[in-house]
Amino acid sequence: MNIEIKKSIKPVKYEDALKLLETRLNLVHENKSDELIWTLEHEPIYTAGTSFLDKEILDNSIKLFKTNRGGKITYHGPGQLIFYFVINLKKRKKDIRKFISVIENTIIDTLNLYKIKSFTDKDNIGIWLKDNGELKKVAAIGVRVSKWIAYHGFSINIYNDLDPYKKIIPCGIEDKGVTNLKKISSLKFDKIEEILVEKFILNLKNLNV
Repeated sequence: MNIEIKKSIKPVKYEDALKLLETRLNLVHENKSDELIWTLEHEPIYTAGTSFLDKEILDNSIKLFKTNRGGKITYHGPGQLIFYFVINLKKRKKDIRKFISVIENTIIDTLNLYKIKSFTDKDNIGIWLKDNGELKKVAAIGVRVSKWIAYHGFSINIYNDLDPYKKIIPCGIEDKGVTNLKKISSLKFDKIEEILVEKFILNLKNLNV
C-alpha cells in the first residue's frame, strides 16, 4: 500500500490525534487502509509516556495527559512541529531499533540541510545539539509498536515557547536542557515539513525486506 501524506494547518487536539492514529493502526493491520504520515501542531498540552515518574512533574498545577507511547513527560504547543506516522513493519524488517534509526537519521539529515549539526545520545533518546556549548534537546521521539505496526512519532522544536518545559523534567533528563531551532539559527524553516517527509520515506527504504 501507499503512504498517505496528511498535513493539518490548524492546531489539533492531542486526544483527537491519538484517536485517529489508533483507528488507522487497526485499519492498516487489517489491510484496509494506507500507511500514514501526518504533520501538525498541537494545542498546548503535557503528555506522559509509559515510563514517566511523578517526581518529574515540578509544578503540580499542570494537567497531564497519560498516553501509551514510550518515553517520559514532554510538552507540545504552537511552534513545535509534530510528525506522526502509522508504519507497517510487517512488510519491512521487524527491527524496532533500526526503525528508531530511521527516525533519528531523518531529523539529522534534515537539519544538516540547514547547516545545523545535530546528533544522537547513546544514553538519552532524541536528537541533540550544542547551544552555546551546552547539550540541549531539539527533537523528542516517542514510538509505540502494536501488531508490528509503529505509530506515534517525533516532535521538533522550531519557534515554540520554551518556558513550559520549566514545569517538568523534560523526558526525565535533569542535567540537560531544551532548545529550539530559532534560538540557534536565523534561517527560515517553512519548508522543513516537506523535507522531513521526503527524508523519512527515503530512509524507510532501508527497512525493506
